[in-house]
Amino acid sequence: MKKLLCIGSFLIVSILLSGCTEKETPADRVEAYVNNWNESKFSKMYTDFLTSDTTKMYDADEFVDRQKKLAKDLGIKNLKVTYKKAKEETEWKEEEPAVFPIKITMDTIAGPIEFEKELTWNYETHEDTDNWYTEWDPSFILPKLTEKDKIQISTMSAKRGKLFDRNGNPLAVNGTGYEAGIVPGKFTDETKKSELAALLNTTVEFIDKQLNQSWVQPDYFVPIAPVAKNNQALLDKLLTIPGITYQETEMREYPYGESAAHLTGYIGKMTAELLEKHKDEGYKETDLIGRQGLERILEERLRGKDGIGIYIKGPETGAVLQKVVETEAVNGENITLTIDAELQKKIFTSMKSEPGTGAAVDPQTGETLALVSSPSFDPAEFMLGISGDRYKKLSEDPLKPLFNRFAAAYAPGSSLKPITAAIGLEKGTLKPAQGLSITGQTWQKDSSWGAYRVSRLHPEAPNPLNLKNALIYSDNIYFAQQALAIGKEDFVTGLTKFGFGEEIPFMLNISPSQISNDGKIASEGQLADTSFGQGQMLANILHLATIYEPILTNGIMYKPTLLLDDKTQQVWKEGILSQENADELKKDLRSVVVDGFAQAANIPDIPISGKTGTAELKTSAEGRGQENGFFVSYNSNNPSFILAMMIENVEDNGGSGYVAEFAAEVYKAIHKQ
Repeated sequence: MKKLLCIGSFLIVSILLSGCTEKETPADRVEAYVNNWNESKFSKMYTDFLTSDTTKMYDADEFVDRQKKLAKDLGIKNLKVTYKKAKEETEWKEEEPAVFPIKITMDTIAGPIEFEKELTWNYETHEDTDNWYTEWDPSFILPKLTEKDKIQISTMSAKRGKLFDRNGNPLAVNGTGYEAGIVPGKFTDETKKSELAALLNTTVEFIDKQLNQSWVQPDYFVPIAPVAKNNQALLDKLLTIPGITYQETEMREYPYGESAAHLTGYIGKMTAELLEKHKDEGYKETDLIGRQGLERILEERLRGKDGIGIYIKGPETGAVLQKVVETEAVNGENITLTIDAELQKKIFTSMKSEPGTGAAVDPQTGETLALVSSPSFDPAEFMLGISGDRYKKLSEDPLKPLFNRFAAAYAPGSSLKPITAAIGLEKGTLKPAQGLSITGQTWQKDSSWGAYRVSRLHPEAPNPLNLKNALIYSDNIYFAQQALAIGKEDFVTGLTKFGFGEEIPFMLNISPSQISNDGKIASEGQLADTSFGQGQMLANILHLATIYEPILTNGIMYKPTLLLDDKTQQVWKEGILSQENADELKKDLRSVVVDGFAQAANIPDIPISGKTGTAELKTSAEGRGQENGFFVSYNSNNPSFILAMMIENVEDNGGSGYVAEFAAEVYKAIHKQ
């Protein structure tokens, strides 16, 4: 009896509790629905909240899978749905629909989308459960979208910015070429992928990846690789494979080719490593990216930003695309350099593919007018994807055409002597008219130097030897003795005033010039060697041109600039040289060419001043090794630029006079203009 009473009591309590449970209102339902929507819980939205008519019209796959796929394809992030809440005192009538205005916002690959809709709720019975359910159609995914529409994504490629020289001559521009690709519906022979990959210097894996992109359709053109417009042989081979074709496309061109290759660099294919390195910067595997030189350094400014659009395409033939959202392409920046491309070309041509480097600067502004590395390469080869065999040939060439010599540093030899003279003149230990009596071909201070002796090439130099003749005869002993008079510490201090031992303030990564490996001079012998650009001293070619500026600017040395819109006359060092001492060196450097051993540069009507230099790189303790020749020069009447040039292996070609010949060709070519 007690058991029956307990059961009856439990039933009564259950009935009472169920009777006390409040029914959900449309406000409750819309809040729950929107919360699920914001969390992309599409399955729960479908099963728990949609009206019967909606679920009959749209199955779960269409509702759930389509939204998930579009979220992925369109890169939807930050989805946020908000609604206008009803007033608390609102009375809901089950026979009337409840309507809530909503606002939908999201970020997509093409930009933000924002639109408004209305959620209509009807009171219905679903499997013996009475509640409020909402109506739905695809226009809640994207505005005006219907179940029969397709979503189309289109990319508008940004044009890469161009590089120009100071006179508007193009150094790197967007020309034309071809994009080779596949029309999938016509590419029926899978065995041809290997042949195609070999022709286009790519892989079968990459081809498959291109063909498996979500947007690919049987009749679409799928790009694979660029082909130069003049490579007709390759184009003809491609057309023998069914389903392969090509389309004209923009392509990078380098009008000054080899003469500016190490400076401009080149763009090339995106590699897996580069894609990983730039994974958050919007690059695709099919993109080209700056790989070397200014193309790489200025990549962020040159590349631009591709545009992209999301469109709705109706089912009818010829349907006009309806724009949902579109971000226009932003072209890359056009950049003008301080470089004079014609001067660059003249310097490169004059070097006749000999291994070496050259730099020219405007002494009155610090602008870099030329940066040359010889021999060189065709940047277009690398842009299009150089073959392994061709790259191997270039990399193993003993003349090292891929090596950027203007970025390196070399022992400057006697081209440093005017700087040694400048330091002595400023300290007052060097009296230009005072001669030193020097005899013999070698010299040492005393026996404390052991076996070390300073050698000179021209023992016939007249005594007493003053500064002018010491420069004309490039006398090592004279400058060694002047350096000893200056002293180790003051000589190091003097060199630091010319920028030795510090990073060169330049936008390209170039090796700094050094006094020695540790920045110090440890012995008198090392001091002597350093005074004429040997020992452990190294100088970058751009810096070598720059350190001659104070001779023409009465003591000012400017930061070398490369972009035309950079501020000019940025003082790097000042107070280096007095006008009196600068005038002395100007006079003497003219005599070096007129009366010295740079006779190749002694040209009628072109009064060149300058200093040669030969740096010996010994291959053994006793034997004679490779010699690098230098010539730093300018036109005395019109010093619009200082030209520093270095040629390797001049030991069998007349030494630094050989370099003076090359420099003379530059001045002659300019004079003819």
